[in-house]
Amino acid sequence: MTTLAPPPGQETARRSHRAGPPADGGLNSRARRLFTGPEDDPRWARPALWAILLLATALYAWNLTSITGNTFYDAAVYSGTKSWKAFFFGALDSGSFITVDKPPFALWVMGLSARVFGYGTWQLMLPMVAAGTGSVALLYRSVKRDFGAVAGTISALVLTLTPITVAITRDTNPDPILVLLMMLGAAALMKAVRNGRLMPLVWSAVAIGFAFNTKMMQAYVVLPVFFLVYLWATNVSLGKRLRNLAVATVALVVSSAWWMVIVDLIPASSRPYIGGSTDNTVWDLVIGYNGFGRIFGASSSVGSQGNGASFGGSSGLYRMFNEIMGGQISWLIPFAAIALIGGLVLRGRAPRTDAKRAALMLWGGWFVLHFLTFSLAEGTFHPYYVTAMAPGIAALAGAGGVLLYRAFCEGAAAKWAWVLPAGIAASSVWAVVLLQRVSGSGTVYTVAEIVVAVAGIASVLGLLVGRFTHRHRLMGFAALAAVVALLAGPATYSVSAATSSTNGTNPTAGPSTGGGMGGGGGGGGMGSAPSGTKSGTKPSGSGTGRMGTPPSGGTAPSGTGSSTGATGKTGTTEAGTESGSTSESGTQSAGGGMGGGTQVSSEMIAYLKKHQDGATWLLAVSTDQTASSIILESGQPVISMGGWSGSDNAMTLAKLKSLVKSGKLHYIIVSSDGGQGTNSAIATWVKAHGTAVKSSAYSTSSSTSTSTSTSSGLYRLDASDVS
Repeated sequence: MTTLAPPPGQETARRSHRAGPPADGGLNSRARRLFTGPEDDPRWARPALWAILLLATALYAWNLTSITGNTFYDAAVYSGTKSWKAFFFGALDSGSFITVDKPPFALWVMGLSARVFGYGTWQLMLPMVAAGTGSVALLYRSVKRDFGAVAGTISALVLTLTPITVAITRDTNPDPILVLLMMLGAAALMKAVRNGRLMPLVWSAVAIGFAFNTKMMQAYVVLPVFFLVYLWATNVSLGKRLRNLAVATVALVVSSAWWMVIVDLIPASSRPYIGGSTDNTVWDLVIGYNGFGRIFGASSSVGSQGNGASFGGSSGLYRMFNEIMGGQISWLIPFAAIALIGGLVLRGRAPRTDAKRAALMLWGGWFVLHFLTFSLAEGTFHPYYVTAMAPGIAALAGAGGVLLYRAFCEGAAAKWAWVLPAGIAASSVWAVVLLQRVSGSGTVYTVAEIVVAVAGIASVLGLLVGRFTHRHRLMGFAALAAVVALLAGPATYSVSAATSSTNGTNPTAGPSTGGGMGGGGGGGGMGSAPSGTKSGTKPSGSGTGRMGTPPSGGTAPSGTGSSTGATGKTGTTEAGTESGSTSESGTQSAGGGMGGGTQVSSEMIAYLKKHQDGATWLLAVSTDQTASSIILESGQPVISMGGWSGSDNAMTLAKLKSLVKSGKLHYIIVSSDGGQGTNSAIATWVKAHGTAVKSSAYSTSSSTSTSTSTSSGLYRLDASDVS
């Protein structure tokens, strides 16, 4: 009998035909197993895995030097290569005036790569590609351990071809690092469940702790199901389970909080301002901006900076299926949900410690918790956050699909045997709906729609006919057709993400179908400050490179060429007004409370560098997005006075006077309207005591700025200006 996933006895018989290991059992044997897999694996398993890993690497690294990345994080990584202090704190600028609005672990990973290999595109992308491919390999290993090579292979392929995962892995947002760390935690947890030992559970907690130091509270989404699975399924006494969980909780707290505690214990005068916080503490950032504010939105009494702006559509259970999000993540959600329910029912009579049911609980809980969190969150939400949900969907598709297929073929649990064709039909129909939404976007999407429809029909009919006629080979081919039907749509989107230019701050795959596609925005946590962005390339210094470097990525930003219109976290203030944007002429608008309407050109940057006069900071501007672009263009530290949204209280009038009096800062950009909040007082003082720099002082082009012909909004301040 030939089936897609034969019973254990048949699998063993088939494996017995493989050649035995070399007699020496040494290095040659280990090298062979690396490429061919363990002796009890089917012959095709390891070559299939290598093919999937090669596919994943190709999708994530295709035309790598053209990747723009997220200017906001790129600037912080660059600053970290110039200063170990900036590296540790995750400061936006090498002068360490303000941090980015996320913890620094992902910046450390990229920063170490840049310090070893030099700063440039591939150097920053190398850890992201490795994390993405590593996640695929880890999911394969985890699913295969409990459900076999077929399930592991399907899961790895589904994760590889998840569109939003391809898009975000081709970026410098921290999400690929987050996902890898969470999956390491899941793998260690399942090892602890199987053997009942303490240390794997501790290592699981440490992995989640490092994930916390990557994107804070988002790392904790999976914790409830981690605790539940260990408490329910581990084969040790209840008392020992509780003791082990207590020890692991201590490990979790320590590995999560150590950086936060160190930073908050350092006097504020000796460290950067904590970007995104309301009181200059990491703790406030955890519970507010990157915590409850992302869940409850601006109306929440905690974390009020987590506003309600959304780039993924309105909150609600339909969010994952709307025109913005549907093509990014929802392709296999119907199948995964059906496979989860069916799989749990099929394992219903298994012992409490059954590893298969524990794995289904883990991956099912992973999927459900992320689905509910992302769907119902009322704070800022970007499509790329849902890449964290992809491993759960992929694992359920592989593991649950194989369980349902075996039940279907073997006639076990007859009332559930029909669930498999129902799941395939549901996801195939949904894929056709998604492709119908973009049917006018190109021939490839129309072709994919036809493939999905034909393969889906062939699969369902083949399964039904094969079951009634007991033709197991036909059912095997029908199962392969199901894989084609379920993955043709996401594969099309994934290839699009890998071969076309994407927005570095809000990467998405496939054609635009809604208002959130291409919207700029933050990079992290459970969300980021609201933004809107315009697609573009990074300032190159030479006018040709990316990330402030020539195409080879071997040198630092030079600021000698024309600006290419960088688009870091360019976007809107909380009120939804434009705070920073890139003009078509390649100049960066210094928006926000201060600097709105002023255009920072390459000529201005050259002028500032020439007249820096030993100051620590080249310039002070209102927001992170403006500062990050200038940092990469000039290679010099730039102050962001108001953080990402322009509302941070990072710069006070007293602090500004101190910096000017000590000679650490000479230039500042203010807007004609004076800005808002504290910035208004700063703008008034600067205009009263500073010397306005006319655009004619540095401009040799009549098209440099159309908003001001004599005043650029740039002011010079010296110690003598401070009373």
